[in-house]
Amino acid sequence: MRKRLPLFLALFISCWAFAADKTDKPAATPKYDAKFGEKYLKDTEKNFLDSFKGLSEAQLNFKPGPDRWSVMEVAEHVTKAEDLFNQMVTENVMKSPADPEKAKQVEGKETGILEKVPDRSVKAQAPDMLKPTGQWKTREELVKHFKETRAKNIAYIKDHYPEMRQHFMDQPPAGLLDAYQWLLFQGAHSKRHTAQIEEVKADPNFPKK
Repeated sequence: MRKRLPLFLALFISCWAFAADKTDKPAATPKYDAKFGEKYLKDTEKNFLDSFKGLSEAQLNFKPGPDRWSVMEVAEHVTKAEDLFNQMVTENVMKSPADPEKAKQVEGKETGILEKVPDRSVKAQAPDMLKPTGQWKTREELVKHFKETRAKNIAYIKDHYPEMRQHFMDQPPAGLLDAYQWLLFQGAHSKRHTAQIEEVKADPNFPKK
């Protein structure tokens, strides 16, 4: 599985025309450190879970169209992606040889990740492995699984931040990113699909209860 993971990731990332080239830093660029990463993953987790908290079964399973996902399907996609990135970072990127000389090549790419990945003006098609299949039968099961994996990702940043900045993976079209930036990418991905859930809820035919 470990050798095949980058291929799956390429399919996943190619959903966006994501240009991870170094961007000009704004005047008040955040300090992208362990605390920032932990907070970003916690904040995007809360917003994601809050977006479908308290919805009825009818609301969870409402589909705006035959080719559109329900709230529950979007949530499943996000949860599957959380697992994918956890495995990719811990079993692929961090087990590659450390190469601190590459740090300059990825400097400043956090801004592009946080701005471009959540941008829903660029539409996407998920790879088959991340499409919803009803893997979790209830919202409670899905939420429990997501929380467990997100907690692992947050803890990983907290415990391994310095080392994460020395391990890299070059995956088109995102290009070269370090392990920390890949987990920020996943947080931005969940933010993207939180917005998708809000779009479903805003549909005029969305059930009232």
